[in-house]
Amino acid sequence: MTAGAFTYNGGRVYPGERADIRYSISETYLGDPVRIPVSIINGEEPGPTVFLSAAIHGDELNGVEVVREVAHEWPHSNLHGTLVCMPVVNVPGFLAQQRYLPVYDRDLNRSFPGHEDSTSSKRMADQIFRNFVEPCDFGIDFHTSTRGRTNMIHARADMDDTEVARLARAFGTNVIIDSDGTEGTLRREATERGVSTITIEMGEAHRFQRRLIDRALDGIASVLAEYAVHPTEPVNWPGWRTVVTAEQKTWIRADAGGLVDHHYESGELVEEGATICTISNPFKTDVVEVVAPFTGLLAGALENPVVYPGNPICHLVELDERTRRAYLRERSGTMPQRPS
Repeated sequence: MTAGAFTYNGGRVYPGERADIRYSISETYLGDPVRIPVSIINGEEPGPTVFLSAAIHGDELNGVEVVREVAHEWPHSNLHGTLVCMPVVNVPGFLAQQRYLPVYDRDLNRSFPGHEDSTSSKRMADQIFRNFVEPCDFGIDFHTSTRGRTNMIHARADMDDTEVARLARAFGTNVIIDSDGTEGTLRREATERGVSTITIEMGEAHRFQRRLIDRALDGIASVLAEYAVHPTEPVNWPGWRTVVTAEQKTWIRADAGGLVDHHYESGELVEEGATICTISNPFKTDVVEVVAPFTGLLAGALENPVVYPGNPICHLVELDERTRRAYLRERSGTMPQRPS
């Protein structure tokens, strides 16, 4: 629990204060600083220290607006604890509007916790991690799908970790994908060092999607209520929820090249045996049907309608019969009650 100043290399933010800084994490070829924007809001009352991060992949923009709104539009007069808001972590990628660090062609989200004497990407990761992640109690890292695909809003979390599971459930998505994350990701490396962290996937790269942004803001309000950071906010219950393991999901890939005609959208229910989409050539002959191997939700789907054999078409997560019925009740307007 924060009871005093939040300290980073070169600065300190006392209870009741805020700081909007541009923190230098590297230098360009010309020796100019590469600086990330960080807003630190330290409440007058003690409480947890929470980080919110976005655009670790520079073209993933929905989370940028989420973090900006929390930092600059939400009232924090009743804040218990500290918020560390990083709306654009990968500044070089953001400026180039591409996923990776453009000069170094490295994935910043495979470089954590970083190292001060290693590669350029790991040096950047070290500065970010040591100053703004490691001092926190928990955090939420916002992502979108890669270019040409879209994701329904869902959480990714190591549900074997009790504190991470609490955080993921508090955010209130319908779908939680249970995994510990890839080595070098912010989520995994922070969690392993005692900073419980989840990833939120939402929508497409290169755009703001207002419906998803608003949904994510509700999720943050729910988390801050769960941990009494904003004690007056309501806790968000999504109506139904499924926790999906690695064995309960699959990326369905194209077995033919051509143009894709989707029959379902991201977030929709697909019954086992239903045709998810068809693939055809320019003459609309040799049509190939792509069939659902089990009943599930399209957690992610291709947006670019052209494929080679082997390209991913959609991310299908399995639903059991009870969850399927809850999904259908929600769609019909008959919401189930929050479980006790």
